[in-house]
Amino acid sequence: MTLEFSQNNLDYSFNPASLKRNPSSPRTLFGLIMTGIAGLFTILAIIPLLIILVYLLGKGISSLSLDVFRELPPPPLVEGGGFGNAILGTVIMVGIGAALSVPIGVMAAIYLSEFSKGKLADWIRFATNVLSGVPSIIIGVFAYTVVVLTTKTYSAWAGGFALAILMLPIIVRTTDEALKLVPQEVRQASIGVGANDYQTVLQVVLPAAIPAIITGVTLAVARAAGETAPLLFTALFTQFWPNWDNLLVEPTASLAVLVYNFAIVPFQNQQELAWAAAFILVLLVLLTSIISRIATAKRTY
Repeated sequence: MTLEFSQNNLDYSFNPASLKRNPSSPRTLFGLIMTGIAGLFTILAIIPLLIILVYLLGKGISSLSLDVFRELPPPPLVEGGGFGNAILGTVIMVGIGAALSVPIGVMAAIYLSEFSKGKLADWIRFATNVLSGVPSIIIGVFAYTVVVLTTKTYSAWAGGFALAILMLPIIVRTTDEALKLVPQEVRQASIGVGANDYQTVLQVVLPAAIPAIITGVTLAVARAAGETAPLLFTALFTQFWPNWDNLLVEPTASLAVLVYNFAIVPFQNQQELAWAAAFILVLLVLLTSIISRIATAKRTY
């Protein structure tokens, strides 16, 4: 189709076909080659994940049953059993970690994004980045020194404290970036109708950034749920159900530590439970990732 019009006795014409690239031109060929290379490396990046998932599906599903969710880990050479206490212990310690880290992380990010400017904010962000790169085993040793040696016992609270330190930098960074994504016009409009800075942040900016903040929290939870080293130093492991009255003074089981303990023993039944626990752990991480994607898709800004 060709569009033609005249103005001041001058003829103009526009042919959309003229915008199409010549498929044999060097520029087009270079673009196709680079696109193919990028696609190839994307597939190579996904292959390890697919291999892990397929391997876990084959090993883990075959060992799953209702008993693994409601029974306790068996001793060596005893058939059956489960890891219900480890699932409950993981939920408790990740919950404690989230309860400690989410309020601190969100408030710190609000301060960095909305109230702190200049070098102080830059140094705090730098410290957060450094903390996110600290090996988890170092954080476990720190939590052991601060909590376990002070209380003279391993406990779920010690494990939750260690996981909170691991979760904190992820929550601070994602919340900080989420608040930066809220347009300045939103803040200016709020101030323009008479709101002060605190009302603007709490009633306008923060609600607009909630979906991205939820994404950061779920990513932090996913990382904390799969950590083993900090829990070896703080919560240890137990063959019994968590005692709600003694979370401060008793070791607590977790899925990650159960996988570590059972995967290295020579007993087939415990190895099968380790595969089943690994599958459940990966499934929990997958669910948290799906939740984060859904939350991100519902942004309000």
